Amino acid sequence: MSGSRIYMDWNATAPLSSEARAACLFALDLVGNPSSVHGEGRAVRTLIENARRDVADLCGAKAASVIFTSGATEAANLVLTPDFRMGRTPLKIAHLYASAIEHPAVREGGRFPREAVSEIPVTSTGVVDLPVLRDLLAGHDRALGLPMVAVMLVNNETGIIQPIAEIADIVRAHGGILVVDAVQAAGRIPLAIEELGADFLILSSHKIGGPKGAGALVARGEVMMPVPLIRGGGQEKGHRSGTENPIAIAGFAAAARKVGKDVTGRMAPITAARDRLEGAMLSAAAGVVIHGRDVSRVGNTTFFTLPGLKAETGQIAFDLEGVALSAGSACSSGKVGQSHVLVAMGYDPRQGALRISIGETTTPAEIERCAAAFAKIAARRRASGQAA
Repeated sequence: MSGSRIYMDWNATAPLSSEARAACLFALDLVGNPSSVHGEGRAVRTLIENARRDVADLCGAKAASVIFTSGATEAANLVLTPDFRMGRTPLKIAHLYASAIEHPAVREGGRFPREAVSEIPVTSTGVVDLPVLRDLLAGHDRALGLPMVAVMLVNNETGIIQPIAEIADIVRAHGGILVVDAVQAAGRIPLAIEELGADFLILSSHKIGGPKGAGALVARGEVMMPVPLIRGGGQEKGHRSGTENPIAIAGFAAAARKVGKDVTGRMAPITAARDRLEGAMLSAAAGVVIHGRDVSRVGNTTFFTLPGLKAETGQIAFDLEGVALSAGSACSSGKVGQSHVLVAMGYDPRQGALRISIGETTTPAEIERCAAAFAKIAARRRASGQAA
């Protein structure tokens, strides 16, 4: 057991749940095309429509407002566009205002030209600067088109929770559209699109224990929708063409059903385990910084800097100790670069930070082993004279 590896990178991808695996295997045996009208096709269509309801239930939406995609990146590129329709009437979005801590899938601006994208700063605590957001929207020229605001609910690196309901009030007061990346929030905090006030939510299957290759764009209604990104046979009510992937969608739905139940109760022991780990880290090394510790965070994430330990060095050191974790986001083709989240929060990004993210199958023994690995690495840094 001592030689086994510990997986503590759930924010990069959660382990496939047994329920999702079973659902995928069941769907593999369904032969029909979901667009076919014969019995085999109808069986697959039924599976997809049931899955749509399950994903909708995860975020308190209507099933008809769920558009299945290949993942969160595609969902972001679908919704982040200047071209919308209100029913059949074209609706112009003039400018995208995205927070400085967004995931690269959103920071790239989707289909907006670069000159039509502005950054919303965050405070040193990692929370969106609301007065600046108000000023940005107050200065927006509505004659050119509506403003769109993109703010993630939970940051993928720090785990910090953004005040989305308050942001929604500001956006609504200025006639804007609010897009919320809820990828890291789903299954970790209660999620209700109406209560959040979001116009669109972005979800990902593999972050909640489903298979990779599935995601969704969830709308609050069905009237105001983006012009399609992928055109063709008109699947997903014309919003996203291409034959649906029933295997991935079935797994996505099974994962959504599982993590949507008693979110608060299920997260309580995970949060307690994370807090024990952080306590051990703070005791083992002087000067360790846990980013976002003083604001609201999801209970599974620790984003920390150990003075004298560069992120890439630390990631390798933990890996050699049998602990899999990340140096920030794991969605940049394996590159370890400066964290734009740390930059946005005003920290010197050159040293970087490491992210530990856990889940419901993380055991107390694994928490202890991770804490021991941290203490060992910190002690080596002290002995080498590279850290205080």
